[in-house]
Amino acid sequence: MLFDTHVHVNAEQFNEDLEDVIERAKEAGVDNMVVVGFDRPTIIRAMELIETYDFMYAAVGWHPVDAIDMTEDDLQWIEELSNHPKVVAIGEMGLDYHWDKSPKDVQMEVFRKQIRLAKKVGLPIIIHNREATADIVNILKEEEASRVGGIMHCFSGSAETALDCINMNFYISLGGPVTFKNAKKPKEVAAAVPLDRLLIETDCPYLAPHPYRGKRNEPSYVKLVAEQIAEIKQLTIEEVSQATTENAKKLFGIN
Repeated sequence: MLFDTHVHVNAEQFNEDLEDVIERAKEAGVDNMVVVGFDRPTIIRAMELIETYDFMYAAVGWHPVDAIDMTEDDLQWIEELSNHPKVVAIGEMGLDYHWDKSPKDVQMEVFRKQIRLAKKVGLPIIIHNREATADIVNILKEEEASRVGGIMHCFSGSAETALDCINMNFYISLGGPVTFKNAKKPKEVAAAVPLDRLLIETDCPYLAPHPYRGKRNEPSYVKLVAEQIAEIKQLTIEEVSQATTENAKKLFGIN
């Protein structure tokens, strides 16, 4: 029983062999996954997938790197899609200061608009953060994002920041990096965060866990993330799988 809370099986990297990827996920015990759309093409594909597969759900939002491209029509469209019973979150959204395609002020404005939309429609949010922790935490506080809560996706910050986010009604999601030999911070986070606030994910096709680092990631590998967390927390894989699945279903409102 595994719940991969963040997949991009709607990406072109899976165009050729999606059925095989799904079969491997099922064999690994992945019972549910959230397909994340972050621009027009990926949102359209995510919506197609959730209509096709009963174990897939969708998150719809706009990625900070592409914030400069988002229009009011796009925001209105995301609001309309949020009424679909299998759309369970708004995002991924946030700030990304690594790439310079979208100016910081534009990213912040698009981020704030999506938080307000999530509060309007009553859905949790999925946060993308790259080199922008202080600004993200400030905006979440200013916009009272705790009212809907959500996920700090593929969390890469400190254990201290993780606990700060938990206090704002967020779950901490760990992916492939927690398995990397030299990944000190994610391991500290896995140890520090209470089990009832942890989620697991792959972010596939990106950030494949050890021993697949550098290769295409896929949902079946989420089991390796769960195994690493179990080892760190001195729990069984079953305990971690059950708790993270229950956490995901609670957050997303899935029975």
